[in-house]
Amino acid sequence: MYRDYLQGFPCSSNTLLRLGFMAKSDWIDLTMAHALLFLLFLLPLSIAAQSNGTIALGKSITANTDAADPWLSPSADFAFGFRQLEDPNLFLLSIWYYKIPDRTIVWFANEGVPFSSGSKVELTSDKGLVVTDPKGNVLWESEGILNEVAYGFLNDTGNFVLMGSDSLSQWESFEYPTDTLLPTQTMKSGLVLYSKRSVTNFSQGRFQLRFQDGNLLLNTRDMVSNLAYANYYTSNTSDPSNPSNSGQQVIFPDTGYMYILRENGVRFNLTPRTINFPASDNYHRATLNFDGVFVQYAYPRSSSTGNTNWSVVWSEPDNICAAIGGGLGSGACGFNNICSLGDDKRPICQCPPGFSLMDPDDKYGSCRPNFTQSCEEADVNSAADVYDFSTLVNTNWPTSDYEHLKPLTESQCRNNCLQDCFCAVAILGGDECWKKKLPLSNGIRDSSLNNKAILKYRKVDVPPSNPTTGPPTIREKKDRESIIVVGSVLLGTSFFVNLVLVGAFCLGFFFIYRKKKGLPTSEISLRSFTYKELDVATNGFGEELGRGAFGIVYKGVVQMGGSRQVVAVKKLDRVAQQKEKEFKTEVNVIGRTHHKNLVRLLGFCEEGQHRMLVYEFLTNGTLSSFLFGDTKPSWNLRTEIALGIARGLVYLHEECTTQIIHCDIKPQNILLDEYYNARISDFGLAKLLRMNQSKTVPTTIRGTKGYVASEWFNNKPITAKVDVYSYGVLLLEIISCQRSVGDLENGEVEKAILTDWASDCLEEGKLEALVENDREALDDWNKLMRFVMVAIWCIQEDPSFRPSMRKVIQMLEEVIEVNRPPCPTTFSSTT
Repeated sequence: MYRDYLQGFPCSSNTLLRLGFMAKSDWIDLTMAHALLFLLFLLPLSIAAQSNGTIALGKSITANTDAADPWLSPSADFAFGFRQLEDPNLFLLSIWYYKIPDRTIVWFANEGVPFSSGSKVELTSDKGLVVTDPKGNVLWESEGILNEVAYGFLNDTGNFVLMGSDSLSQWESFEYPTDTLLPTQTMKSGLVLYSKRSVTNFSQGRFQLRFQDGNLLLNTRDMVSNLAYANYYTSNTSDPSNPSNSGQQVIFPDTGYMYILRENGVRFNLTPRTINFPASDNYHRATLNFDGVFVQYAYPRSSSTGNTNWSVVWSEPDNICAAIGGGLGSGACGFNNICSLGDDKRPICQCPPGFSLMDPDDKYGSCRPNFTQSCEEADVNSAADVYDFSTLVNTNWPTSDYEHLKPLTESQCRNNCLQDCFCAVAILGGDECWKKKLPLSNGIRDSSLNNKAILKYRKVDVPPSNPTTGPPTIREKKDRESIIVVGSVLLGTSFFVNLVLVGAFCLGFFFIYRKKKGLPTSEISLRSFTYKELDVATNGFGEELGRGAFGIVYKGVVQMGGSRQVVAVKKLDRVAQQKEKEFKTEVNVIGRTHHKNLVRLLGFCEEGQHRMLVYEFLTNGTLSSFLFGDTKPSWNLRTEIALGIARGLVYLHEECTTQIIHCDIKPQNILLDEYYNARISDFGLAKLLRMNQSKTVPTTIRGTKGYVASEWFNNKPITAKVDVYSYGVLLLEIISCQRSVGDLENGEVEKAILTDWASDCLEEGKLEALVENDREALDDWNKLMRFVMVAIWCIQEDPSFRPSMRKVIQMLEEVIEVNRPPCPTTFSSTT
């Protein structure tokens, strides 16, 4: 008997042998001790079980710590109680998934308005759930209680039910949904889900999910009057001509396959039947997200799958930026904001140049202009002295038109808007010009638009990314007048005083000039990160953005300048162990670069064997993904990108204090910012990684197959002309949307080497084949021909035949004439 009892405990054989000589009374004491330990072990489990989800009258929870003593469902899948928000003094009364690490909230009380610390929720017989503040004042209570409540019950579906003494439900959370539907929940006619205001603000937002007149609908609304604006999604399950075929209710069964049940019993599937997220293995929920996209998610019940995130099962609409295309309201983003679609079909909102967020914490909100547009100034000054334009491609606010002009050239469209004091932006498409005034609504950026948005701004409020030149502005005129006054004063003083004042004036003017031009008054200071900081920032280097010749890039979030900033962290895996001074010297060279077509370096890590660089994160990914995706980008945008890359290379080659040769120009190293401006990355790394090598003759071939100049193979000195060669190959890729090295197995051998094929197309007069009948490019024949000829000049085998990057820009912009290039000497850069 004793031996059988002891088999349940982890005792060694020697321990058992010693126990065998114990007296009988000792055995009794031992048994009681283990029984006591066993009961102590079970005590927390019994508390957590909480009588199988049943909550008795008088039970309460006080908001004082995160999820303090929540009430759990029988399986502990769900919890009910207070959740602490970012402000430690604010708590949300809510229901959440208890076993999932991020404790996803699926229901909340009081329309998302939080309660203060010390508030208490109590289960009462007459009012059901009642929330009071520390002074006993009632803040919220479950509505619609008609009979006496006997007890509460949180079941394993996430539904909190208040049961009456007659065993009938008096109130349940499923009847008062917030932003989420759960399996076994139904949505009857008239029921509404509201989105949250933002990720962290649970108050009701701008978006609604409604079931009305047989249709499931998504719409925006006016948040003051709750007036529903036009629908941007409808299930089309209403049939006025045959009411029995109209939708009756939305059903979310425990299988996870959501559908609309028609009056005649026929199902209209919402969850595609091809989706395989079995409910036996996954939790499910369907949430109207704060950005207006309705998404069904699945999360594995077992952590053994390795997946620790909610997976998207299906979502509506496919493109919310385009779906909310008109009518009242601001659109998917706030007024004057621009919506573009992310890879996850969720909207990305960004203010245009010259505008900033009204609420810096709400990037999906409205943007305000950084200047006051006025018609009075036009009476005093010519419009050209006061205003200029910045240009955005493939951008529009389609519902803000007040005048349509046709036919107009781009220059005429600009001048017309310039002279019109009401015009805030002009949209140019073909030979048509649409003028718009503030506020702008339903802003969208999409490559299918194929247009230009020309935004007006005051010259004294120059957007950082849009430097201008031209006649002196009002402020510049005032500055000049001040200089004249100061000069007059100097003439009337003694020589010594004049000398002192002149010196002070020059020094002050120097700093003012640098400030006005946006130049640094001291050397840019890069932030030095510790390895631990970047490990935490990247969540253990968990989200990989890409990898290349220099290392792997990870996405992270760091604290900089008092705010959180998304960054790209590059772990350098081939850096020689240089002296600390050498490494920091080269990193500082990179850090001192500042140009709108370069990716900005924010900091570095140099700790032990770890060498890392921290860059700004750019939202639109690589040029490679942009060019070689399913849809061919517009010709105008492609040519703008090509010019941006060229300008960045001119800066690296000629305008930096220290010349930087990139050595690996390719589409994977060109990133696109929120306005699709090209930004060169990885510059300076070639030198950083070969500090111990010769600076004139290469000992190791650098670069990527398809983009490598002949110098690398011929043991010739490496100059900036290797970047010119790579740029020529890249320019051909931009023109044709074809990769530099094709797939030899696809049967099109003549296209396998892009440089050879492009040269043949030029020689044989078959450029239409190179662009695959791209109508937009063919309609711009002169530019197409010019760009191809410039690219062929760049890929000449003899470096002396290749133009400098400055001359490349002059040829692309038609500043100088482009002669027909010779056929490049046969050279296989793929060797």
